[in-house]
Amino acid sequence: MNKQFVCGDIGGTKTILQSAEISNGKVRTLLTHRYDNHDFATFSEIFQDFLNRTRGTDLPLAACFAVAGPVVTQQAKLTNLPWQINSSTISTEFSIPAVKLINDFEAAALGIESLSPDDVAILQTGKSLAHSMRVVLGAGTGMGVAWLTWLEGRYFAVPTEAGHMDFAPTSTLQIQLLEALHNKFGHVSVERLLSGSGLTNIFKFLQMNSATASNLAPIHLEEDSGATITALALTHQHPIAIKSINIFADIYGAYAGNLALTGLTRGGVYIAGGIAPRILNILKLGGFMQAFHAKGRFSELMHEFPVYIITNPEVSLLGAKQEAHHLLNSQS
Repeated sequence: MNKQFVCGDIGGTKTILQSAEISNGKVRTLLTHRYDNHDFATFSEIFQDFLNRTRGTDLPLAACFAVAGPVVTQQAKLTNLPWQINSSTISTEFSIPAVKLINDFEAAALGIESLSPDDVAILQTGKSLAHSMRVVLGAGTGMGVAWLTWLEGRYFAVPTEAGHMDFAPTSTLQIQLLEALHNKFGHVSVERLLSGSGLTNIFKFLQMNSATASNLAPIHLEEDSGATITALALTHQHPIAIKSINIFADIYGAYAGNLALTGLTRGGVYIAGGIAPRILNILKLGGFMQAFHAKGRFSELMHEFPVYIITNPEVSLLGAKQEAHHLLNSQS
């Protein structure tokens, strides 16, 4: 008998839901649908609509949802929406025996197992060791980080708040940047530099302090204008935007290197998040990897860690799908 399950990626602005079935030991996707969250008052409304679209098929026996926000005791409050999501409530309301919520970066980490070679760009081949630690990090609205550790024959994801670690400058200019942000925020986390608002912070600092800026009309930006700055750099060749992204890449590379050392991630360092694929050519130019390698006495070791950019935007959905599949199998 075929068994069905549901997976989903619940973000701040959109939700992607997918139903699948296990037939003859193989997973087959049945339906994928994307929703604009602001058209619905609750997640339950979205999920009910999705189940209505799958009528005529068996009810799912398991479901796993990646959520853009912290998950505590199987409850989640979305970062950018007034939604409360509870796995037991979903299980009861929709008669699904097994329901699990996971953080979206935990899901991205689990999704690595399902990536094809076409889903990643290689920054460094390194010397990959099977079943070794992995780390996934990604700049988006914030800085997400999750570890992957091998246990009982498969990888388990460990979500973190490592994006709130202290920013460690590696140049005179970065020290000046730290001082400027310290005067504004007090504590300066890595996320203050490596997120949409982080790129904005860098741009605003350079616009106030760069000699180049005196020859340019000032640009007034909203707090989270990473996409605008990226477009200014890549499309309009704006000199401050280009310099901002290069500094961003340097800080990103140094931080990724710190995480690689922390976990001895011989299984790979995976860069996720929306901005990395958009600035892939910049990350490949060398500043990112130079900063990654610049670890003094351990610089030689840094060349041994595989480093990848995840180019598949649905890696969190893949992770939720893998976990839903595992939930279903564990009931057998």
